[in-house]
Amino acid sequence: MAGGTVEGRLAGLGLTLPAVAAPLASYVPALRTGPYVYTSGQLPLVEGKLGVTGKVGAEVTPEEAKELARTCALNALAAVKSVVGDLDRIVRVVKVVGFVASAPDFTGQPGVINGASELLGEALGDAGVHARSAVGVAVLPLDAPVEVEIQVEVAD
Repeated sequence: MAGGTVEGRLAGLGLTLPAVAAPLASYVPALRTGPYVYTSGQLPLVEGKLGVTGKVGAEVTPEEAKELARTCALNALAAVKSVVGDLDRIVRVVKVVGFVASAPDFTGQPGVINGASELLGEALGDAGVHARSAVGVAVLPLDAPVEVEIQVEVAD
């Protein structure tokens, strides 16, 4: 793909791929089966910590949550890299599932998860175009406002 490597494009956005977040329970951050890599849900952890907690539409603004979804997507890419070694092996982001811890009257989940979708598009270009679900939930682990998981197809 034109425009350099995935990590180069991330660097151009001022982003560095983080270390893979340690699992909070009994699971792995990402798993490859055949040509697909599935990530576990990724929280917006930065250096192992949540900077913001609470419900979107109450303690957390939709704009803040959109940025947190971006962080989740960056963490998901780190999880993918941990099993395939090189993000340039991504052929396509197949599916993104985003969960938004929502105040009872908040209905802007798609706008929040756009943060993840937009980052994947910026990093991967056409290969970042994907199917998606944006789901409102009552609560997420550690009282995180957002959680994102991705499925990608990779080349050998």
